[in-house]
Amino acid sequence: MGPVDFYVMAGGLPLDSVAALAGHGEGLELYRSLEPIARAGIQFVGTGLVAMIVLGLLQQYGTTAVAKSRGSPIISLCIGVPSLLVVAGVTSTGIIIVDSSIGAFFGIPMVVIGAAILPVATAVGFVAIGRTVAARFGSDRLSTGLFVGALLSGVSGLAFPATVVLVGVAAALGLGASTRVLFGATGTGNPNERTVPPANKI
Repeated sequence: MGPVDFYVMAGGLPLDSVAALAGHGEGLELYRSLEPIARAGIQFVGTGLVAMIVLGLLQQYGTTAVAKSRGSPIISLCIGVPSLLVVAGVTSTGIIIVDSSIGAFFGIPMVVIGAAILPVATAVGFVAIGRTVAARFGSDRLSTGLFVGALLSGVSGLAFPATVVLVGVAAALGLGASTRVLFGATGTGNPNERTVPPANKI
């Protein structure tokens, strides 16, 4: 192998990475260019379907994660934000290298991991947010929370920045709660219970 051949192989990776990022950006721009009502409908239906699948197939896990999200949202966000950055980084790296000549073996599993984790976590977060909002109006049920969460997701589709913010919060909240449930993070035995600090002693 000559120096020129090595240079071509080494230079191909960044070129392929730029092409992959450009293609991913084009898809985002295409979605952003849709009519607001179309985005709202897609997000409402998509969030509702994913949430029903998650809560249907992972009923005990999903219900517990939703309860964790509502019982201690700050803790879930503190765990979820860095976890979301890691998962998003892994997924983005996989997207970048999957089309390269040497990255398909590593890139595909990284993309699959992100595609499996992010929708589940986001669905859990939306259901938790929806159930919290619904509880303010006297309906504290999982099915109502699912509907309200999907509705909030749809309404946010009317403004793309609102979509980014709400999806980010839901993903971080759901991922943090899911991580706590999966790894048995510190907390009360019952996710509906809150830890009450002891009274100050004189």
